[in-house]
Amino acid sequence: MCNFYTVIFPLNTIANPCLRAVAEKALQGERLSAADGQALYGCEDLALLSSLATCRRRQMNGDKVFYNRNFHIEPTNICVNHCLFCSYRRQAGEAGSWEYSIDDIRKICRSYVGQPVTEVHIVGGVHPARDIYFYASLLDAVKQLLPQATIKAFTAVEIDYMAQKAGWTYEKSLRLLKENGLEAMPGGGAEIFDETIRRRICPGKTGAHTWLCIHETAHRMGIRTNATMLFGHIETPAHRIDHLLRLRELQDKTGGFDAFIPLKYKSPHNRPGIAGEVSTAEVLHNFAVCRLMLDNIPHLKAYWPMLGKDVMQRALHFGADDIDGTIDDSTKIYSMAGADEQRPTLTAGELENHITAAGYTAVERNTFYDEL
Repeated sequence: MCNFYTVIFPLNTIANPCLRAVAEKALQGERLSAADGQALYGCEDLALLSSLATCRRRQMNGDKVFYNRNFHIEPTNICVNHCLFCSYRRQAGEAGSWEYSIDDIRKICRSYVGQPVTEVHIVGGVHPARDIYFYASLLDAVKQLLPQATIKAFTAVEIDYMAQKAGWTYEKSLRLLKENGLEAMPGGGAEIFDETIRRRICPGKTGAHTWLCIHETAHRMGIRTNATMLFGHIETPAHRIDHLLRLRELQDKTGGFDAFIPLKYKSPHNRPGIAGEVSTAEVLHNFAVCRLMLDNIPHLKAYWPMLGKDVMQRALHFGADDIDGTIDDSTKIYSMAGADEQRPTLTAGELENHITAAGYTAVERNTFYDEL
């Protein structure tokens, strides 16, 4: 039991008996059920949620908060999908669209030669005219120029399209990409797993079953991955819990997820018909519940280009133990959606200062959470 937090919140002071029982389970490090998750989402006491989530994250990671030195390559924002929440997608030839060639990507990578970058993060739109051989060549070009950096690339949605276009299995597709430099995968494209919600917000996009299947295949092949959840649109707490439990079940099976990233829906420039966004309090509430429910995914990431630096720091007191990396103004996914961080870049020193100012110990990591 996390005695420090039971002193702050003696269990007998929690009036709701159901919530008191959930808190006791959480403090004992026991696995929480779907009903427990509902009770946590119904809890209005943010201080209690912060204490429970902080106890859990300290059981898992002590006082460490991780960051890395990374940059992004977004090969294109031209995409076959029509996600209503997306502010990033463009059609070919439309103002604001781009499609980098392999030479363009080499030029980006050359600017980082000799710098202490440990990760290249590659994600973009699902371009209708590009096949798996293009992406294999892209990986090879990056690896040739930055052999010391881990390549974390392609969402399950991108992998699904590559495999379909080639007529290959997911395993065969991933094998070719791995042979050309793929070492890890990000967790994008998961959105919310409930298919009724998916039909409304991302019709025609890779489904939940396929997303999970591709990640399971990657894990089996030794490719570590992350996972995400897009929250704050039309989903309910029950949909969030279902999403978390499906990830937890796959992690029980494979152990292949390194980190989970709750992604806040941003309302500008897209079309779900939602008037606004969830409050900061709801963001922090969700972080706490995610940390408590996902007892087997070791890291919870507060992605600072999405949250902003202030909310990122606050999320560290609601279960988060990772803030991502230096970024170097290399991603447009959230800036095009109206994020506060329009040109996201922080030095390693600035990241460390934000962590220590929040009362934690800054630890530089690589993609796989080896401490550097």
